[in-house]
Amino acid sequence: MVTQNVERLLPYNTEQLFDLAADVESYPEYLPWWISARIRKRAGNEYYTDQVLGLGPIRVRFGSRTILQRPQRIDVTSSDFPFRRFRLSWTFEPRPGPACKTTVFAEFELRLAILQRICERVLPNVSIDIVTAFERRAAWLYARADQSV
Repeated sequence: MVTQNVERLLPYNTEQLFDLAADVESYPEYLPWWISARIRKRAGNEYYTDQVLGLGPIRVRFGSRTILQRPQRIDVTSSDFPFRRFRLSWTFEPRPGPACKTTVFAEFELRLAILQRICERVLPNVSIDIVTAFERRAAWLYARADQSV
């Protein structure tokens, strides 16, 4: 099983970062490997998403369940093939000034051992890559918002 935890202190408030992480349908615009993400059902503070991830010629289609605890936490889980277990959690902790400690915890295990080994070799820092792309997207979005004021 792959388990990773990444923390960053970002110069935005918890609501901004929560909204960015909760907008799964925009992930293909800026997150590596996300080919598509479509919310198929919403119910209260949760939604169900169909996603496609890609690595070279490999495509992984799966459904996920997301629970939103605004603005502190987002939990995404799946046990759809090819995952035996998939969990991605975002936490947002306010800090003095317009700042937020953002933590991403990822844990996944694939049902196919060969695919698990490929992912462990090719994606050793998947959480770091996700947080780095997320940080760039926040800077792009919120810098633009500051300029239009």
